[in-house]
Amino acid sequence: MDESDIINHFDLQKHPEGGYYKEVYRSKGEILSEHLSDEFVGNRNYCTSIYFLLTSDTFSAFHKINQDEIWHFYKGTSLKLHLISPEGKYSLVTIGDDFKNGDLFQFTVLAQYYFAAEVIKKNSFSFVGCTVSPGFDFRDFDLPSCETLTLKFPIHKVIIKKMTHH
Repeated sequence: MDESDIINHFDLQKHPEGGYYKEVYRSKGEILSEHLSDEFVGNRNYCTSIYFLLTSDTFSAFHKINQDEIWHFYKGTSLKLHLISPEGKYSLVTIGDDFKNGDLFQFTVLAQYYFAAEVIKKNSFSFVGCTVSPGFDFRDFDLPSCETLTLKFPIHKVIIKKMTHH
């Protein structure tokens, strides 16, 4: 099985941040906007989840959302998840199945963190799931330019340049 088998089988589409995705769950229940923080405009489903696939030829560019996002490793090789906190602290987490060397099967990116991901091994892929609560809505999605993010966090300009599309 290779990445094209997974892309075709699950009918994954290109994601604006990079890679491929398909929403696989959106709860029927909603949280009314008056019960959400000011970052949210409108109601949100309780929870959503997607399949997400990155190849070594693609990467997920730095972006942020208003919700916590839980990453779950399924198949392929490990990936690096780059994080920049709202205060500007950089950290790195490896998601995969090599737990003896520090990989995590599951990791939660906190709301308002900028994050980006890349596959570690050349000529490979990483197939993961991402669960978001309150449910994801593209109104919560911020995909900044390299220039915008570098102005905000100039100390991290090298990794920002590497992990943004523009």
